[in-house]
Amino acid sequence: MSRIGKQAVQIPAGVEANLENRILTIKGPKGTLDMTFVSEVDVKLEDGAVTVTPRGDGQRARSMWGMQRTLVNNLVEGVTEGFSKTLELNGVGYRAQMQGKNVNLQLGFSHDILYEVVDGVEVKCPNQTTIVVSGIDKQKVGQVAAEIRGYRKPEPYKGKGVKYEDEYIFRKEGKKK
Repeated sequence: MSRIGKQAVQIPAGVEANLENRILTIKGPKGTLDMTFVSEVDVKLEDGAVTVTPRGDGQRARSMWGMQRTLVNNLVEGVTEGFSKTLELNGVGYRAQMQGKNVNLQLGFSHDILYEVVDGVEVKCPNQTTIVVSGIDKQKVGQVAAEIRGYRKPEPYKGKGVKYEDEYIFRKEGKKK
């Protein structure tokens, strides 16, 4: 039994939910999101809550049960509060700055990297070594943050690179003479 899947997702005040043909649309103060459910689960929208139940007793139905419920919860949380990830740049000369809607990254390469931000995600640079990625879709926010981090992952010797704000870099000792 899925402990997460058993719990119903409560729809808060000010948020509208609509379920038609396995497509759930959530509309809130920050925007509108929708998702299509897989065929292995049943979905009910009643009494201001969304309930997800498995259709059968198979392995895939049980594994999809909790995941689909969590995706619904992410939709509700996204349209009410939104999601945010903060990245830090560590290294001499590593900086980031906004150029219109795009982000210009200087990460120690011979050239600058111009990252084009996708729709539905907002990127800010409060200072030269911090990047804040925010939006209502958790998957898009995480993908943009991961792509920016992927240009220069933190290395274990000096810790230089782009890292998440709460990420711990396991440090290694350098060569000995």
